[in-house]
Amino acid sequence: MSRDEAGSRVPDYLGHMLEATRLASTYVEGMAKVEFLADRRTQQAVILNLITIGEAAARMVNEYPEFAASHPDVPWAQMRGMRNRMAHGYFDINLDTVWETVQTSLPNLEATLRKIDTPR
Repeated sequence: MSRDEAGSRVPDYLGHMLEATRLASTYVEGMAKVEFLADRRTQQAVILNLITIGEAAARMVNEYPEFAASHPDVPWAQMRGMRNRMAHGYFDINLDTVWETVQTSLPNLEATLRKIDTPR
């Protein structure tokens, strides 16, 4: 029995990604960009959730490459790359990019993830 069949963490990782997507979006709900750029607490909360999304994506690609490959509409590499840039270059995080990611990419990611049938 393969790792994908027994003890799969795929549903867990997808769940973490969905929850982090929801949280990051909720934190900026009703907020203007200028408010976000002035609110360090919200910035840090959103960044933490983007890192969580990227970490789950990285684990998915590393541990379940066939599953990740079967879902090319999920931007696995971009999420992993953003996580790496944020985790290793914290003082160089571009908050404009963070804002745009939450406003444009996360709603699309959430919709894409919700369509995925997960192994049980």
